[in-house]
Amino acid sequence: MTITTSTIGFPRIGEKREVKKALETYWKKQTSLEELLAVNNEAQRLAWTLQADAGISLVGLDGTLYDQVLEFIFYLGLAPSRFSHLSGYDLYFALARGVPGTEALDMSKFFDTNYHYLVPELATTVTPKPDFSLLFDKVKRGQDAIGKEKAVPIIIGPNTLVGLSKPADASAPFDHDSAIKALLPAYTELLTQLKALGVPEVQLHEPILTTSDAAKLKAEFESTYSELSKVGVPINLVTYYDDIGEAYEWAVKLPVAAVSLDFLGVPGSALGNETAALVEKYGFPSDKRLGAGVVDGRSVFADGDTPANLVAALLKKGITNISVQSSTSLQHLPYNKDLETELPADLVARLAFAKQKVAEIVEAASKAPSASAPASITAALPAVSELQACTHGLDVYDPKEAIAENLFNRSEEFKARRSKQIQTPDFPTTTIGSFPQTPELRRARLQFKKGQLSAEDYEKVINDYMKYANDFQERIGLDVFVHGEPERTDMVEYFGVKLEGFAFTEAGWVQSYGSRYVRPPIIYGDVSRTGPITVKEFKYAQSLTQKPVKGMLTGPVTILNWSFPRKDISRSAQAYQLALALREEVADLESAGCKVIQVDEPALREGLPLKRARWESYLSWAVRAFRLSTVVAAPATQIVTHLCYSEFADILPAIDGLDADVLTIENSRSGDEMLRALAKYGYSRDIGAGVYDVHSPVVPPVDFIEGKIKTFLDVNLLSSNRKLLWVNPDCGLKTREWAQVLPSLENMVIAAKNLRAQTA
Repeated sequence: MTITTSTIGFPRIGEKREVKKALETYWKKQTSLEELLAVNNEAQRLAWTLQADAGISLVGLDGTLYDQVLEFIFYLGLAPSRFSHLSGYDLYFALARGVPGTEALDMSKFFDTNYHYLVPELATTVTPKPDFSLLFDKVKRGQDAIGKEKAVPIIIGPNTLVGLSKPADASAPFDHDSAIKALLPAYTELLTQLKALGVPEVQLHEPILTTSDAAKLKAEFESTYSELSKVGVPINLVTYYDDIGEAYEWAVKLPVAAVSLDFLGVPGSALGNETAALVEKYGFPSDKRLGAGVVDGRSVFADGDTPANLVAALLKKGITNISVQSSTSLQHLPYNKDLETELPADLVARLAFAKQKVAEIVEAASKAPSASAPASITAALPAVSELQACTHGLDVYDPKEAIAENLFNRSEEFKARRSKQIQTPDFPTTTIGSFPQTPELRRARLQFKKGQLSAEDYEKVINDYMKYANDFQERIGLDVFVHGEPERTDMVEYFGVKLEGFAFTEAGWVQSYGSRYVRPPIIYGDVSRTGPITVKEFKYAQSLTQKPVKGMLTGPVTILNWSFPRKDISRSAQAYQLALALREEVADLESAGCKVIQVDEPALREGLPLKRARWESYLSWAVRAFRLSTVVAAPATQIVTHLCYSEFADILPAIDGLDADVLTIENSRSGDEMLRALAKYGYSRDIGAGVYDVHSPVVPPVDFIEGKIKTFLDVNLLSSNRKLLWVNPDCGLKTREWAQVLPSLENMVIAAKNLRAQTA
């Protein structure tokens, strides 16, 4: 019997967000590249030594300046030709953020997570130009820090890299199999060099195996790993986010030294995960090590006896070469719960962040041999309460009950209610919601939180900001205003603090992409609303103008997916509790005179199970949760929603089913793909397609935006009624500076007015 431990990823941000601060000062040209790299390298060293010192046998050498997929685009020399004038770190950051005249790579959600990756663009003929020197430098630094016997490189597998890619030219798509074959010589050379460096093994991450398409990938995987295995370096084939389903029988037979499997799946999901059942049914090869993902890498709740019990059950099954590890990379968790000083002691005792999960891995490995093994592997999995069915009113939703069906439907169909809603000129202009979170605003918020600024003085800061935002919107001539969200730290946290059942961390930061970090709330109890959340700010903003001001809410599914949910009841039950709370807020905004209420659901697609067979169940309750929160609105109240940075084309019936009056989408990086998909589907409600990229510091010129709007008309979507085609940025503007926002929005309004004149 051999029981070891390993990690397959860890937070890259530094315990106190050192990497974020270093990136942002570098981008502002306040520090040098050498200073940035020194901070990043030290954050990596500390993370690796933390894991090694805790007793981990094999430490995955995680770490990136921006995104792990971007790293391999860069290493493999796969930058699109429009970046050919750039090199080195100028190229690296341009791929992520763009430069004047050169658009950044598209951005999308990484499988079913809130992590954003940069989408590789592959030409019909894939011609890599690899340079792995930076990766080799990372490996050498890891070996120096924790020893050659522990330091394990993490590599994105070729099948997953290609699976995450899109064609550089939509009219000439690349062939997946040919692209993988074109990349294999570079991967072979990489493994050869890593072998020469004396690594104990190499982790090849292939989460593509957990998707519905995995069953079709047998030939590609067998061909790929037959070739890579010839190098002779031990390969750990790492999968996560779900079970590998139908691929299990052949995937565990691939010529690799270890196969890592996720035994837990999405936390709090009643849909479950079939890994335990697959191992129970088919067994596991005796010539390989099983990477048992039994510590939950996506939940902040401690795992208790579950990891040791699962390993004990695997031992009882006769699987005796096991590496205990997390179910997924720990990058999805905050760094260290020891930094939390304000959470209730009884809740802290129930929590485990990344550092504590590492300790859980080591503890499970030591306890498993003497643990009492359950009757089966599946019997060791934690139970989740299922949603039942009966009737319920508008109080806190009990998962044993259901909600009256009439609460899910608006009183009039879209065609009947649209004429009763606000009237606008052709190509109406608006923004998605937030304006820049300035240093002054953050400072005032912190002072107020610490008791250094009175409530009256803090309210004046917020009101002054809203007045500035209003005056700017009046000056440039936007058609529908926003208040700018100066009072909000985060689009989820802000709502959670006003709801029962939520807890909030001080240092629970998680990377979303690049230097963008979020602090997901923790749902630990039943959710209910204690009073109005956004009404005061709306009323003040609306008092400043005759133009309609949007009420801004985050939708129930996004709040759920961007929080750490409970694990004892289903996600659907938690979504309905949130929806009922937001329903009350919608009603209060409407009573306060709000004519346009935006309920954002950017995480709708993100929560979609990786197996298509499970989509119907998820989409059913996700769509119904949105409708439950919004259909209380009268026909004359316009309901808007926003979706961004995900592939939505395959769930258009669900998007249609939201029954929102206006759909706003990210569009500028994705080549109008979503817009064309909506046109093909026959979507007939208002659409606001993003006309410029808010994640780039580049200010878009008027002619660029005009060209974007004209392409929208080219796809014949809503071209018969220009009032239904809204003009807006891709997303909120909180991460930008006013110096970028002011000219960008002014140019956007000028472009819309120019087109009105041209088409009058």
